[in-house]
Amino acid sequence: EVQLQASGPGLVKPSQTLALTCTVSMATITQNWSYWTWIRQPPGKGLEWIGYIAFSGTTTYGSSLKGRTAISKDTSKSQFTLQLNYQTPEDTAVYYCASGGTYWSAWGEGTQVTVYS
Repeated sequence: EVQLQASGPGLVKPSQTLALTCTVSMATITQNWSYWTWIRQPPGKGLEWIGYIAFSGTTTYGSSLKGRTAISKDTSKSQFTLQLNYQTPEDTAVYYCASGGTYWSAWGEGTQVTVYS
């Protein structure tokens, strides 16, 4: 069973860039037709899909954060990363990584990110 673990800084200042890493085990992130997704949940709100990176390296992003989001992967480390630029307090959320593009079959535990001034 694939396992995912998100990690990154818990606190970020406004205008800084957030960088989160998801480490994948029990699966190969270059496996054909595999997709690796970032999702977040702000306090008191529902889940928001951020985007995913495909096995081929192709990325697809949600419209709300498009333009300041980048997802990449490091196959040697079995990791994929999220970079979100120009943080604002509205980016405070629990960030999750998951396997799958539109159907998320496995999730990491999530990591809290708080944007504070």
